[in-house]
Amino acid sequence: MSDSDELDLDGGDAAGLDSSPKKSSGLGALLPNILKFVAIGLGAVVFIVTVAYITVKVVSGGGKSQTVTASGESYEGKLPEYAAFTLIGPVTTRTKDTDKYYSVTVDMIIQYDLNNTAAQTELTSRQYELRDFVRWYFSLKHAAELQPEEETKLKQEIRNILNTRHLSTAKVRNILFAKLDVMESY
Repeated sequence: MSDSDELDLDGGDAAGLDSSPKKSSGLGALLPNILKFVAIGLGAVVFIVTVAYITVKVVSGGGKSQTVTASGESYEGKLPEYAAFTLIGPVTTRTKDTDKYYSVTVDMIIQYDLNNTAAQTELTSRQYELRDFVRWYFSLKHAAELQPEEETKLKQEIRNILNTRHLSTAKVRNILFAKLDVMESY
């Protein structure tokens, strides 16, 4: 700093003049502040309500019901129709159990697409291979795995194995058991 710069440490004006603006008193002084806070509050409320409304619309799927059903009418879906291959016939084999001897008799039905002559031809030509597959598959299972609670799992496994390893043109759609008997042998 140079010597010519003087610091005003008194806080007063050198000439003694008051240059600060005069403050008004009373309601006139508070009114702009009150209006400012009211406007901010109203803006915040409008913003929050708008965000909440849009969020509810998005979450509920636009406010429209996704499924429309006439009241009083219940929907009854129609199961697809399949052709059935029944030429495997009943197969009897022993289970994998070693503590007790169990035999299992299976009469399996393979369902495939209706009017699929290529599948019908392939299944017929592989009839003996399929019979051997059924014998092999059930001989690898324990009696506990052949309980009615496990039947859905068995059907899925058989369908997947047939579609991926044994059949080339035919596509197995469903497996049914005309007979699935597990008996303890003495």
